[in-house]
Amino acid sequence: MHGLPITAMPTTDKYRALNHLDLQPVARMTGTVRLPGSKSISNRILLLAALARGVTRIEGLLEADDVDRMLEALHTLGIPVEHVKDERVAVVYGAAGAFPVKRASLSLGNAGTALRPLTAALAFSGGDYQLAGVQRMHERPISDLVDALRAIGADVRYAVREGYPPLAIGPGIVRTGSAMTSPIAIRGDVSSQFVSALLMALPLGAMNVTLEVTGELVSRPYVEITLNLMRRFGVDVKRDRWSRFIVPAHSRYVSPGTILVEGDASSASYFLAAGAVAGGPVRVIGVGSNSIQGDIRFADVLAAMGAAVDRGEDWIEVRRRGPLKGIDADFNMIPDAAMTAAVVALFAEGPTTLRNIASWRVKETDRIAAMATELSKLGAVVDQGPDWLRIVPPAKLRAATIDTYDDHRMAMCFSLAALGGVAIRINDPQCVSKTFPDYFAAFAKLAA
Repeated sequence: MHGLPITAMPTTDKYRALNHLDLQPVARMTGTVRLPGSKSISNRILLLAALARGVTRIEGLLEADDVDRMLEALHTLGIPVEHVKDERVAVVYGAAGAFPVKRASLSLGNAGTALRPLTAALAFSGGDYQLAGVQRMHERPISDLVDALRAIGADVRYAVREGYPPLAIGPGIVRTGSAMTSPIAIRGDVSSQFVSALLMALPLGAMNVTLEVTGELVSRPYVEITLNLMRRFGVDVKRDRWSRFIVPAHSRYVSPGTILVEGDASSASYFLAAGAVAGGPVRVIGVGSNSIQGDIRFADVLAAMGAAVDRGEDWIEVRRRGPLKGIDADFNMIPDAAMTAAVVALFAEGPTTLRNIASWRVKETDRIAAMATELSKLGAVVDQGPDWLRIVPPAKLRAATIDTYDDHRMAMCFSLAALGGVAIRINDPQCVSKTFPDYFAAFAKLAA
């Protein structure tokens, strides 16, 4: 398919079969987008509902591959779930603790928000389990989580390569109901998902336990999401800054009844950026000033670059009000939205430097290397280091074919390059099904 005008973009089902998608130049973006549910919140709520006592009705559930992997895993583990996909609703019948099925093999694709929390929860379930994913998941380290689980008696083994999935889990941890005499230590500087996974699992041990994070905890807002959702399910973890977490003895998850999934703040970043770059106004509905997600701070990044930003309780709106300017900023707290900032840098005056993004190296791909390669195709001068990226925008963008590395965020953020007066080809567009299957259709509706 060649020369596809954005207004004639194929439907979701059709582009799933495409090897590439051609985006023609877009002069202006304006309109409103209702966001899909947050992946991070959806999979956390599904797991907590499965482990809770009672029935939980989840509204606004994300319909995407990562959530499908979690739903399939819960079904395999014996958790009854009534899923009404068209209505984005799931009713989960909780197991009040350990999973009913004691022997299972789970295939979790590239869903880190499923594999990592399930690794920790299954270590408390007293069964024999195998967890595997796609090849890239087997290249993403997990030893920090495994070491912490082993320190409290878990039987977790590496099935192929030391430090990486696939994993085999046996019935190692004994629920004592007593206090642990020494804290559990876990590194915080590789992935916050390890800390979140442990926090969600520790109440299953029915013991008073302290979790100590060594090193700087990256992506803290995602841990804040975890703590917020645990409170909604009846477990209130005490936090001493970001280095110590105390799970009270005899904690139990209890269903809150009905719970709503917020819109995805990471997905909001692409549309908000479109408003800043291509006129706007563009409004996203589903996240706003009341959001529990850290990625809403991306709106502040756009404001710092010169865009006009307005907010309500469940909406954010961005429009261009003059030239954008490059920035030098720490993106440790919002690493996913930082990818969008890297592409917005193409439209700014002066260089932009993204700092403290080492976690990009262990995502769906090595995002620092991938972003540097693809930004260079568009004419930018890009320098990179272990935890930083510097982008000098070109005087004029070049048309380019963008490789996406089986990484949904690469496909979505580079769609914004079409706002620079050049045609853009996105290879493997179906990779967005991981979190936002309808992304390109939503993008097309804003194009003027």
